[in-house]
Amino acid sequence: MSTEELRAIDLLSRVPYGRVATSMRAMPLVAPARHVVTEGSVLLRMHAGHGYHQACGGGVVAYGADNYGSGGDDLWSVQFTGTAELIEPTPSEIEMFGAGPHHVDGEPFDPVYMRLTPQFITVHTLDCTDERRSQHAA
Repeated sequence: MSTEELRAIDLLSRVPYGRVATSMRAMPLVAPARHVVTEGSVLLRMHAGHGYHQACGGGVVAYGADNYGSGGDDLWSVQFTGTAELIEPTPSEIEMFGAGPHHVDGEPFDPVYMRLTPQFITVHTLDCTDERRSQHAA
């Protein structure tokens, strides 16, 4: 992996959730997903009840995560594209995710898992130190 790819994987491992993007019935779709990083790939856990995983499985998807809500000064965003493969994770992979939510949109949480192997990776950073904030203060 390149330095940029390693940096992206490191950043991605610092936050638990992101967004997967694909199309479903010719319409754009963005859905939340829990992720873990393992051996150069990213495992996603989503709620099966919406059927979004069916639009992702076997296709090329985009996945992104960021630390924008962290309140920090050094903000970053990671995006990548890759092929989504529906999987049955191993018990140790399931354990990496931790406990899932009890409900999603009022329905009992029904997990489904995908493996993404990043192919094109982009990292964006924003420097929002106090000095820069004061330059733009009203």
